[in-house]
Amino acid sequence: MSHDSLPTIIQGGMGAGVSGWRLARAVSVAGQLGVVSGTALDVILTRRLQLGDPGGHVRRALESFPIPDVAQRILDRYYIPGGKSEDQSFRSKPIPVVQPSRHLEELLVAGNFVEVFLAKEDHDEPVGINYLEKIQLPTLPSLYGAMLAGVDWVLMGAGIPRTIPGILECLADGQPVELKINVVGADRGEEHLARFDPQAFLQGQTPTLVRPKFIAIIASATLGTMLVRRSTGDVDGFVIEGPTAGGHNAPPRGPLQLSHEGEPIYGDRDLPNLKAIRALGLPFWLAGSCAEPERIQEARDAGATGVQVGTAFAYCEESDLDPGLKDQVLAASREGMATVFTDPLVSPAGFPFKVVQLDGTFSDDALCEQRTRICDLGYLRHAYKTEDGLLGWRCPAEPVADYVRKGGDEEETCGRKCICNALMANVGLAQLQRDGKREMPLVTSGNDVEDVARFIKDGALSYTACDVIEYLLRGTNPSLRPAAEPCAVSTC
Repeated sequence: MSHDSLPTIIQGGMGAGVSGWRLARAVSVAGQLGVVSGTALDVILTRRLQLGDPGGHVRRALESFPIPDVAQRILDRYYIPGGKSEDQSFRSKPIPVVQPSRHLEELLVAGNFVEVFLAKEDHDEPVGINYLEKIQLPTLPSLYGAMLAGVDWVLMGAGIPRTIPGILECLADGQPVELKINVVGADRGEEHLARFDPQAFLQGQTPTLVRPKFIAIIASATLGTMLVRRSTGDVDGFVIEGPTAGGHNAPPRGPLQLSHEGEPIYGDRDLPNLKAIRALGLPFWLAGSCAEPERIQEARDAGATGVQVGTAFAYCEESDLDPGLKDQVLAASREGMATVFTDPLVSPAGFPFKVVQLDGTFSDDALCEQRTRICDLGYLRHAYKTEDGLLGWRCPAEPVADYVRKGGDEEETCGRKCICNALMANVGLAQLQRDGKREMPLVTSGNDVEDVARFIKDGALSYTACDVIEYLLRGTNPSLRPAAEPCAVSTC
């Protein structure tokens, strides 16, 4: 694989729905790698349909789904012409489980198909999709849905995705696949497996698919070396993510130490050994406060192909972050008031999580305390072995009494917040709960959010994905810069 044919910029796969198809399409058409977030696309699909599918994009994509009966069942169940009323809750969908129902499988495959199909529509540039290894239950049908739509790259972080490269190869050949599920309390040698069979799903009409390239998102050369040596298939590259990158961060090495403000302290041991990573012979991109032209040059000087940039794209016009939240963050950035807190407790996943401090969001602990705890989406639940040997599920952000009843430690619930529901609120898909309260957002960004307003041109109030790309590639090799024409292409 020639490094010359690879993108200089990978757009981060941010949040649930923030890196939607419009953003990924805009970045890809401009000559870089656009990436959709693969998180919770089943619930995003159903809620977009319940809002009336503005623009008809979801329905247009479903018209190309390879099993028309599946698409029609989803439309019959969730599509509401004109959209639901404001005082009506979204219809629920099944929570992820080890062996999902046919209905849930269809939502996962179709949701990922729709997002990639729309991102790739009407152009031939590559598109990627980003998954989190720690969210294991939806992974297999999600991958297959993205591959049915022709996804070109799969990126995965927040864990050790050792078996994903081999799974991609099997799915491309239409073969059944399985994925080991992490279970707390499982005995040595005991395995719990999620399974997916493309032939059964497509009722024997299994096409041969192109195996997408695979990028592992890592924070150390040690993990990179292990993945190269022990993965079940080829790893095609790495994103090396530093602690200033948005979303979930790798925890600091060694005993956890907190600053006076309560943030994890990262030190020299947390700096990746780029010389060792370069020696692996695979392309890699650096991530974390890399949205400056000089950082791209520094990355290339260190042997990297380029950089991954997330936060800068999160607040551009094409991202699906709620417009009001964008305006609020950009205003704070212009005034020098935008701040991020790396919270060691907030995420049920146990990873440090970067939270933008914004009024009217769950970054305000007082507002969070007023929320009735509920776990009704379930993406960040933990599997555990029950006393009678069965598989149970618990989440540190669920009602405390429920968590303790399931054998969890009450201390583990302290400071935890329902990220699943908050991320839906971030993209305008907040649930109206039974107590009459609407779920509130919790915005995550990298440290770069403090100066994200620098991408706004004089006289403007917002900026586009192409504004970011042009800013980043100024002064670089002209062959790396986006052409003027793609930037004018509509993504609506």
